Amino acid sequence: MTAIGLTAATLTTISFLPQVLRTLRTRDTRSISVGMYATLVAGVGLWLVYGLLTRDMPIIIANAITFLFSGTVFVLKLRYG
Repeated sequence: MTAIGLTAATLTTISFLPQVLRTLRTRDTRSISVGMYATLVAGVGLWLVYGLLTRDMPIIIANAITFLFSGTVFVLKLRYG
């Protein structure tokens, strides 16, 4: 079960990496929805809290990294949007 969780966590987490890298490289955030990223960052933050409370490592790891990635895009959107 943990292997499935870690695989799912890895795939969903790395899916954010291309957007983060593109946004960092180009500083172009025109096509990024601030509302969508605000909601995403809040939801991922809550999943991280849930993982910490339940001590579920796949949830903690995936959501900590996803929070960092999506938070980076969100901050760049606020800064350059």
